Amino acid sequence: MGERGVYLEKEIFPVKFALVEKVLDLARANSIWPLTFGLACCAIEMMATAMARFDLDRFGAGVFRASPRQADLMIVTGTVTKKMAPVLTTLYDQMPSPKWVIAMGNCAISGGPFVFEGQYNVIEGVDLLVPVDVYVPGCPPRPEGLLEGFLKLEEKITGTRRFPGPESRW
Repeated sequence: MGERGVYLEKEIFPVKFALVEKVLDLARANSIWPLTFGLACCAIEMMATAMARFDLDRFGAGVFRASPRQADLMIVTGTVTKKMAPVLTTLYDQMPSPKWVIAMGNCAISGGPFVFEGQYNVIEGVDLLVPVDVYVPGCPPRPEGLLEGFLKLEEKITGTRRFPGPESRW
């Protein structure tokens, strides 16, 4: 193929499949398969989010996966220690692309109350190990907070908000 053929392929490819990418992003956002990585009390709130009262299924993410090869979202809850860090990164590496991470709770975000001068074992935030897409603060965060985290992740994937809030004056 000549110089011109290579140039045309590079120019046409993004335009030709732009609509397909938008449809795929919409499908990915509405069928998230989470992998639970519950290490502490935030995991109980995560499990409560999947129950009937909060109904995570209405957002397409109600079936938690036990295998990282079937998941595209990792929800990290609780304190990550240096002994658990290689396990977390291995599971993240086994997930197929595209993949996302939600850090739920203060322990996953910053180490929580277990970080103090002289401590040697707690990782001060899961974002030091894997890239985090959405942070859900709290100790422990309520199930509504995790639902908001899912909506933020959907917004990040598709570029639009499922339930837009009222316009702010500021």
